Amino acid sequence: MNKILILFIIISLAGCASAPKRPLPSEPSSTIAHTKKSGGYYMDDGPGDNPPANLDAIPDAIPKIEPLHKYANRPYVTLGESYTPLTEISTYQAQGIASWYGKKFNGKPTSSGEPYDMYGMSAAHLTLPIPSYARVKSLTTGKSVIVRINDRGPFHSKRIIDLSYTAAYKLGIVQGGSGMVEVTAITPAEISQGRDIPATTTGIFLQLGSFSNRDNAEKLLARASTQLSKSNAALVILTKQDHYRVALGPYEDDDSAKIAAQEIESRMNLKPIRTVIE
Repeated sequence: MNKILILFIIISLAGCASAPKRPLPSEPSSTIAHTKKSGGYYMDDGPGDNPPANLDAIPDAIPKIEPLHKYANRPYVTLGESYTPLTEISTYQAQGIASWYGKKFNGKPTSSGEPYDMYGMSAAHLTLPIPSYARVKSLTTGKSVIVRINDRGPFHSKRIIDLSYTAAYKLGIVQGGSGMVEVTAITPAEISQGRDIPATTTGIFLQLGSFSNRDNAEKLLARASTQLSKSNAALVILTKQDHYRVALGPYEDDDSAKIAAQEIESRMNLKPIRTVIE
């Protein structure tokens, strides 16, 4: 082995030392499969052998206000490129190519230190804070999901986000391996806005579900936020005596409530219950 090659190896190892925890793909981009049958994952990657029976039923990530990771948001260098992650969660929106990663990384540590779960609703991003949440919409299928950012990547040009297998499946981009998407950060203000409303709030509400467990209410709220278009009314949780009702409202008049009810029925296949709080 000549001296030049040895020097190249030493420099490469030094560069990797400053990279995030996620194991980086060793293959160059030319080794990525692009056929419809195999998908756009690495040659030794791909979907698991025994995926859950109903991936569509796996709920989206539920946005929460969490403290940022102590180390995962520091500037880093990988594959010769320097990146400076955001150190606060703020407005962010970008369009570009989304890819996904599967069994090759499943169970291995992400940049947050958490094990990667290919059947969870997570994603890797080059600079969005860890942890944070983002809404990802496929510009081809029109479907959208909410994911939790807990990893760094993708380290390939023109790609802006690396999705978990399930997130890519729900967006309809698994078979092609990648797809054009729009990524929108979910800010703390958006997370907290309108979630729990004061007991004195009045108006017409459309109840989507009622639960004794708040986590179940949060799951339905997260699902509704991805399936319903934004309107003047907000998705809220009405709390009364340890009971949690997910609702849309308040509406000032019946006509507005009826239009919203029609959208709920068509988009969610769910008939809301009209509730009036005076």
